[in-house]
Amino acid sequence: MAIDFLESKTKVNLMRAFAGESQARNRYTIAAEAAKDQGFYAVQQIFLFTAEQERAHARRFYDLLKNISGNTVEIAGGYPVDHYDSVIELLRAAEYNELEEYGDVYQVFGKEAKEEGLIEAASTFFQIAEIEAVHGRRFGKMAELLEKNKYFESDQNNRWMCLNCGYIHTGKMVPGVCPVCRQDRGYFIPAELAPYLGYNFVQ
Repeated sequence: MAIDFLESKTKVNLMRAFAGESQARNRYTIAAEAAKDQGFYAVQQIFLFTAEQERAHARRFYDLLKNISGNTVEIAGGYPVDHYDSVIELLRAAEYNELEEYGDVYQVFGKEAKEEGLIEAASTFFQIAEIEAVHGRRFGKMAELLEKNKYFESDQNNRWMCLNCGYIHTGKMVPGVCPVCRQDRGYFIPAELAPYLGYNFVQ
């Protein structure tokens, strides 16, 4: 039997999750600006794409608090400061935070909600945790390719997609500008990252 929601740990955990997701959305929006300034337009798009998903997560957690509207929920928690100039550092920090949410934070929150009989909240924590794992892997893969200088070139023929117009390039290196839309090479995304954005390289 569920306990009184106002007396629950889950109420606090939902507000902490709402705060965390809201901050992640803003961090990724700021990171997107840094990526754009450095000519990584596809990285910018991935940060913005993920930021919008974080907004959806925050909304879901906030909706689960609707039945206590008018109350104030006090929370205490630590939240990361990831204000780096390097796009790689921004990606690695995002990877770490997403995987921490997946493997630690939301597992604890989900377990506590289940113990309190708040099954919908528990399910939400566990479901969103799985999405955060995808976010973490996506950021990690991008960072790895940049660290190895494999984001714009490869030892063998590879495929890249221009996110601006959809042109697919095959070769060992991305062209300096897209031959179709004439946008900078920063709009290209490697084939291995495309599925994370729902793109398909089937021609």
